[in-house]
Amino acid sequence: MIRQLVLALAVLLAAAPAFAVNPDEVLPDKTLEARARTISAELRCMVCQNQSIDDSNADLARDLRLLVRKRLVDGDTDKQVIDYLVSRYGEFVLLKPRFSEKTLLLWGAPATLFLVGGLALIVYARRRAGKPTGTRLTAEEEARLNEILGK
Repeated sequence: MIRQLVLALAVLLAAAPAFAVNPDEVLPDKTLEARARTISAELRCMVCQNQSIDDSNADLARDLRLLVRKRLVDGDTDKQVIDYLVSRYGEFVLLKPRFSEKTLLLWGAPATLFLVGGLALIVYARRRAGKPTGTRLTAEEEARLNEILGK
């Protein structure tokens, strides 16, 4: 009984993002609605921050979804809608920030850190390769080793 209840709850919670777009928000034109959903999936909910406005139930996300749909109905292109929202909320509204001078550090830091780490490993390995790793054997140890090896 409890297992079935947990399973039913898991199924309902898994479908929660699907209920984010309310039926009263859906545009009658299927093409415009598909464009609106595509744009909404690229925009960050400013309240939830790790969800798109398409997946969020926050009031601000709803307002942004309605704004996207209104701009599309008014004849804006997808780029114009996104540019409008970026001008209003900044690059942070994009789930995948654009590559620009402002985001160069964001995009370049991982590659730079990877290269610096690789170079550090190479330098470390080359320095270690030239040095002996142990200490010299004492006269007693060397004699014992020769005895064992049969020399």
